[in-house]
Amino acid sequence: MADIKLFNIGGKVAEYKSGTVTLERELQTVIENNMQTFFGVTFLASEYSTTDGGRMDSIGIDENHCPVIFEYKRSMKENVINQGLFYLNWLLDHKDSFKVLVIEKIGLEEAGKIDWTMPRVVCIAGDFTKYDESAIKQMNRNISLIRYKKFGDELLMFEQVNETVTAGLPDPETAGRSRQDKTFDEQLESAERAINLLYADVRNYILSLGDDVTETHLKLYAAFKKIKNIATVVAHRKKLVVNLPLDVTTVQFEDGFSRDVTNTGHWGCGAVELHLKDARDFEKAKPLIERSYNEC
Repeated sequence: MADIKLFNIGGKVAEYKSGTVTLERELQTVIENNMQTFFGVTFLASEYSTTDGGRMDSIGIDENHCPVIFEYKRSMKENVINQGLFYLNWLLDHKDSFKVLVIEKIGLEEAGKIDWTMPRVVCIAGDFTKYDESAIKQMNRNISLIRYKKFGDELLMFEQVNETVTAGLPDPETAGRSRQDKTFDEQLESAERAINLLYADVRNYILSLGDDVTETHLKLYAAFKKIKNIATVVAHRKKLVVNLPLDVTTVQFEDGFSRDVTNTGHWGCGAVELHLKDARDFEKAKPLIERSYNEC
């Protein structure tokens, strides 16, 4: 990675000196205390014990209700990726333990929303080797490599180095039984052809905003994300519903096209909800989607 330089231009220009020192417990604590702000993840537990004597550094649940394991690479020699995958496999075999943790920390209602289709591991380090970046491309699991850099005592930067996104796993909560709610892929199958074409246009546009954007199909919607969600999409027969995590006070809402769903139940993530029925609606939505990409 080219060295990132940060300058204070208030008055006499001065450069902040960066550091990638060995990750200390203090930095882990900062991440855990601000996990929602940094990564869109609700923190659940630190040093979470497994039945085989292991300890996950941090564990949480993301804005899509999927489990997230955080592992911190404290030295270049540490094989934190394999360690994270080991814990992820353990978690997939002990779903009831995770559900109990969610009930204890954030309640029974949230535990009922757990989505096992896209559990993932987030590895955080001062740096990664080329072997780390190559290794995750060979693994059929959802893994993010996040590089951090400290500037002085008060500035902390995160950079997503690489990420693998796999097809969603079958969710035992919905598999094998009939249900009223359709999965996102089933929604697209039931939608009119014009809506399928519209989704293809929306998808291509969002992915074109940057090579750091990924697309995942969850139980009930498609999510487009960088480190955090920038947009979620639900497909109806005659329209797409797009949710954006924008500040509702900065958006001018329009009847029939957009609305504030802060206090309204909805599937997607974000209080700004857009209803796209055709290409004209999509054109109106583009500036808001781009804002979400830049601000999230």
